[in-house]
Amino acid sequence: MFTSGTRTGLWVWATLVVLFLWLPIVIMGLYAFNSSNIQSWPIPGFTTHWFSVAWNDTEVRDALWLSIKAGLAATAVALLLGAMAAFALSRFRFFGQDAISFVFVLPIALPGIITGMALNSFFTFWNTTFNLWTIVIGHATFCVVIVFNNVLARLRRTSGSYFEASADLGASGWQTFRYVTFPAVRTALVAGGLLAFALSWDEIVVTYFTAGAQNTIPLLIYGKIRQGQQLPEVNAIALFVIVLTIIPVYLAQRLTSGHETERSSRPPAAR
Repeated sequence: MFTSGTRTGLWVWATLVVLFLWLPIVIMGLYAFNSSNIQSWPIPGFTTHWFSVAWNDTEVRDALWLSIKAGLAATAVALLLGAMAAFALSRFRFFGQDAISFVFVLPIALPGIITGMALNSFFTFWNTTFNLWTIVIGHATFCVVIVFNNVLARLRRTSGSYFEASADLGASGWQTFRYVTFPAVRTALVAGGLLAFALSWDEIVVTYFTAGAQNTIPLLIYGKIRQGQQLPEVNAIALFVIVLTIIPVYLAQRLTSGHETERSSRPPAAR
């Protein structure tokens, strides 16, 4: 049992960590409502004017639409490839299985600048024009890992006896997938997809090397900050990005919580 002094110390430490992580974000969020175009403290007044400016900026809307398209496409690719790889590696044993698993996980461990440079060299070698799909390919390299890890972990926690029982009862492969496998992994798929979209949405390093002259939202923010222009508008855009990133991350966390994991891994009721 912890003493009262230990509990107080842990509470203070946890509070300091939370402040360290969130205080800069909160300050930036406050600057998004700054009535002045100069970042100074204290804030002279509050306004939502900069959100209107950002929304009516054609460049911002084009970057937003490109980020959404790239995120959705990268998520779709990640769900397809990541789930297929997870099913193959969890249900079959073959030579080189560990090496293949390592190759799947490696891209997310590599520095983004290495992945970006490699993809840039590859596309340049083949005289590929940088477009939406070069961004999607770049984002898919790490989004696949997120889905792969989520689905593989869920499959490993799901007893193989469920699938064996389904086969013993005469179910076909499709019936087993529909009534046993898919219900067991669906929350892992959704959570992996949400996390993949969140990562793609705010990715900048790999995007910098694969977007060419295009601007996603993170690249647009980086460019405006680098030039020191329209900082209040940048703060408004950044706050929007933060909110939109928190939503899928929160949903993914809820889906992969202990209660959901336990419930989703149970076999469906007999039909």
